[in-house]
Amino acid sequence: MIEGLNYSYIIIGITAIVSFYAWSNGEAMFKSFFIPTHIRERNEWWRFITHGFIHADQQHLIFNMITMFFFGPFVERAFTFYFGNSKIFVLFYLAALIASSIPSYFKHKNDSRYRSLGASGAVSAVLFSAIVFNPWMLINFIIPGIVFAVGYVWYSARMSKQNSDNIGHDAHLWGGVFGFIFPFIMRPALLQEFLNKLINIPYFQ
Repeated sequence: MIEGLNYSYIIIGITAIVSFYAWSNGEAMFKSFFIPTHIRERNEWWRFITHGFIHADQQHLIFNMITMFFFGPFVERAFTFYFGNSKIFVLFYLAALIASSIPSYFKHKNDSRYRSLGASGAVSAVLFSAIVFNPWMLINFIIPGIVFAVGYVWYSARMSKQNSDNIGHDAHLWGGVFGFIFPFIMRPALLQEFLNKLINIPYFQ
């Protein structure tokens, strides 16, 4: 790893550069979209990854990357401590992009009008992994992480069923689920550690 940097910041930088480039190059933007029919009919499997490095506009990019900025380094340090290699964070991030998109792929594989973009699925995974390592961390300075996670899952599942807006709630939901279970798959003993942290509420000690 580059001295003084970590992979979280590198991902943020690459995402910003690619997004800005795509905004000025319509062909690159289109080739990067997550389009299930193109994946199924044309074997354009790269779209499972590339859609996470482009964004609709600056607000979309900033929101995702601010979340990544605050929680990515924490999760990366935790992965390095528990799993012994910071490169696992990169594999985790890319796997989260794929895992968070699979439900949408099967849901929309015959819908030629469907397309999506953005890193929200992977960023949700990063956030939920952070909650695994510190379930009582404060989100937005006021909401305990585990409480936020429950509300986030409920809201994402509800909005996914309603399908009433242009937000990728499926990616949010399944990205969060992937991020939550990944640490336990890598190190099953973390489940007991998580439960111990969960029952020891710091605000009442």
